[in-house]
Amino acid sequence: MQIAQLAGAILILIAFVAAQRGAMSPHSLAYLILNLVGGVILGVVALVTENWGFLLLETFWSVVSAWGLMRLLRGLPPAAVQ
Repeated sequence: MQIAQLAGAILILIAFVAAQRGAMSPHSLAYLILNLVGGVILGVVALVTENWGFLLLETFWSVVSAWGLMRLLRGLPPAAVQ
């Protein structure tokens, strides 16, 4: 379980650090996939360990990431740009 937690957190942190350094756009495919996969992993861990607050956070994180990814794949602009 600890390995899964670390993997999920590392994926999210890679995206965050890259965005802060200007190496990755928060609207890029890589950023959204890293956040989605990391959030899903951490959400599953939270569900298994019955950590409800963390489950809420990671579920919301994953839904928002998936929504952004779907917009990108459909060729729509990021919601913040509209």
